[in-house]
Amino acid sequence: MRIGIGLPNPVLDVPGRLVLDWARRAEERGFSSLGTIDRIAYPSYDSLTALTAAAAVTDRIGLLTNILLGPAYNPVQLAKVTASLDQLSGGRLTLGLGVGGRADDYQVAGRSFADRGRRFDADLELLHQAWAGEPVAGSPFPVGPATTRGRIPLLIGGQADLAAPRAARWEAGFTLGGAPPELAGDAIQGFRNAYEEAGGTGRPWVAALSYFSLGEEHTEESLRNLRSYYGFLGDWAEGIAGGAPRTPAAVRERAAAFEELGVDELIFDPTVADLDQVDRLADAVGEEAR
Repeated sequence: MRIGIGLPNPVLDVPGRLVLDWARRAEERGFSSLGTIDRIAYPSYDSLTALTAAAAVTDRIGLLTNILLGPAYNPVQLAKVTASLDQLSGGRLTLGLGVGGRADDYQVAGRSFADRGRRFDADLELLHQAWAGEPVAGSPFPVGPATTRGRIPLLIGGQADLAAPRAARWEAGFTLGGAPPELAGDAIQGFRNAYEEAGGTGRPWVAALSYFSLGEEHTEESLRNLRSYYGFLGDWAEGIAGGAPRTPAAVRERAAAFEELGVDELIFDPTVADLDQVDRLADAVGEEAR
């Protein structure tokens, strides 16, 4: 199983320079990917902007949106921006996409919320046409640069029974956001079953996300950031905040549990904007895990 690390793009009060330093350090320490989490109605860094900046200061590490709220964006602009990032990074982008569940993200973006699932399917059609170099939406020219692989690899997030047909249609994988291992197993197996039923071939890539912080001095900030980000969930927010591993042993235990479930890549997402988190996580998981 590969081990990646999230950029601190959703953590509060992060200096821009730290995002760049974080990306450099993550590549130096051998992590497989840099991940981002997407919100619009929140003072977080834009995922694709953060990954473009990270691409400019790194050479090898993968770039992963985990996840981007696809239907909250104009699909033509999304096709253009992602194709641009794909080229600028030398083909290191994997696009994790989902519909999300917060109406405020759609409201502030001026996009409808109730039909986001139907629009997502139409958007996926347009994205693949654009990435293949076909004109879309009445444009006389392709709307973006050529993608390095003729498309951009996808991971689909969301409920397994809804994500699987989309993944089968687009030869995509599955990404599971934030669920602990004891809940993730059923979702992963449900996805694999539904993927096969939908005509998917081969073994789809499965990614998962786990929050973390390391160091007792960071615990209160970690709890505060998670409570803020997930405050809309009420009592559930406390469970998410308290469930993040916060010792090296707990991090290793979390990684082993996801590996046992057959997860291909686990992204540990930071809840504290301190560069020591990159080194502490690297030391905790060990060189053999990355």
